[in-house]
Amino acid sequence: MEPDFCALAVSLKGRDAGGLFLAFGKTERAVLLADGKIRKLNSPKRKNLRHVRLLKGRMFETVLGDLGDRPTDAQLRRALARYKAGTENV
Repeated sequence: MEPDFCALAVSLKGRDAGGLFLAFGKTERAVLLADGKIRKLNSPKRKNLRHVRLLKGRMFETVLGDLGDRPTDAQLRRALARYKAGTENV
């Protein structure tokens, strides 16, 4: 498991399809996902890499920079909401 891995991801399959998540703890075939609301940081969802799309870009880096080293679920929810609001305006 890569402990330093951190990215934003969109779920492509399953009940959470279309949802925006923080992806962390990447293995060879899976990532751990959390959104701070349904999937908390303490109990993330393990999801196959083929079922998620990892996002990149400047706004993505800004959102992750705002989270800091040990984010809370509330901080994660606010950061994901800011990302969604910013991408709707583009």
